Amino acid sequence: MSQDASHFDGLLARLAGRQALIGIVGLGYVGLPLALAGREAGFRVLGFDINPARVASINAGEQVISYIGAEVMQAALKDGGLEATDDFARLSEPDVILICVPTPITKNRDPDLSYVAATAEAIGKTLRPGQLVVLESTTWPGTTREIVQPVLERTGLKVGADIFLAFSPEREDPGNANFTTKTIPKVVGADDPHSRDLAVKLYEQMISKVVAVSSAAAAEATKLTENIFRSINIALVNELKLVYDAMGVDVWEVIDAAATKPFGYLPFYPGPGLGGHCIPIDPFYLTWKAREYDMETRFIELAGQINTGMPRIVVDRLAEALNQATSKGLKGARVLLIGAAYKKNVDDTRESPSLVLMELIEQRGAACDFHDPHIAEIPETREHAALAGRRSVALDAGAVQAYDAVLISTDHDAVDYGLLADHARLIVDTRNAFARRGLAPAMLVKA
Repeated sequence: MSQDASHFDGLLARLAGRQALIGIVGLGYVGLPLALAGREAGFRVLGFDINPARVASINAGEQVISYIGAEVMQAALKDGGLEATDDFARLSEPDVILICVPTPITKNRDPDLSYVAATAEAIGKTLRPGQLVVLESTTWPGTTREIVQPVLERTGLKVGADIFLAFSPEREDPGNANFTTKTIPKVVGADDPHSRDLAVKLYEQMISKVVAVSSAAAAEATKLTENIFRSINIALVNELKLVYDAMGVDVWEVIDAAATKPFGYLPFYPGPGLGGHCIPIDPFYLTWKAREYDMETRFIELAGQINTGMPRIVVDRLAEALNQATSKGLKGARVLLIGAAYKKNVDDTRESPSLVLMELIEQRGAACDFHDPHIAEIPETREHAALAGRRSVALDAGAVQAYDAVLISTDHDAVDYGLLADHARLIVDTRNAFARRGLAPAMLVKA
């Protein structure tokens, strides 16, 4: 048996027998659920994170993500099956290393692959024959081959022979109780058959369905396509909302009626803007890469313009509603924003339009507080540093009555909408939260 076949066959056997040690770099909203899925499948998991406090919390079995209970964490830690560390020198230990680090964009909407590059460098320092590396972070087609592979091969080890490399896009939907890491089909691509076979074997042990594609680039493009599809369709309904509103037509009623068609239509819903780690960011990875091929991505860029412009439109609508209700407009008003998270029922503020709304409201001369049952305090962010440390206010009748307007940005289920309906002077609802609950406040404006 050749040395190349020995590396492949040995790792394949350990994966099939669930004897391999899985390493996961990045223990956030993607990496931690993946670690738990690996644990549930019977693998031992070693997680890596640059945040020592997060590492300590995970090793203590504490709840670090709102929808993953402490009991789940503690069960995963039993018998040493899950361990977290900030010691990246231990990257030599795992048989498989899954990269789950952020891929943000710059202010100019260019890809920021610094986390991916730094992780590849860290892996390269301890890389040994027989290891499989899988990039899960969303990125442009070609990243695995053009960015990660050269770093790994600088060691003298060759992908497909000594070591193995694949791409499998994360498909997490935080807070979605209908789908878990285990039940969402996993796309896997690699540029050589050995790497692809090993990655497929790994995920087959953990995920209910694995879909293999011909290359890492095809897998990278798959994730971008999914999120671009959502971005463009959300932009479409945001634009329709503005048009139908001018005509006196309720876009929410129209969408619900259109959704009764059993074919040829998928419902998407408007809102105050896009948030989260995927949809506001990922499309611009393709627009950036397309320029290398002298290609224009007009649909994608137009959708981005519409979606990023929604917070200003919402604030304009809020100002108009205040002017009609109180005759004093936004300047000097007190506004209560409902929801700081980017989507309902999660504690994640990444790219949240709520943070943009707060800043825009205050730029217009109003005071803005927020209430969020999942976020006690706004964390530090690069884009909204001035908001860090602000705390969620409690909801009660007296507090609600003290505000000139309540703006619904994130429609968490845990919010007391009945209280708001009964006591708010004015409600501006960007999520159709009250109509969906059969509530009809006296002063309600949809925006």
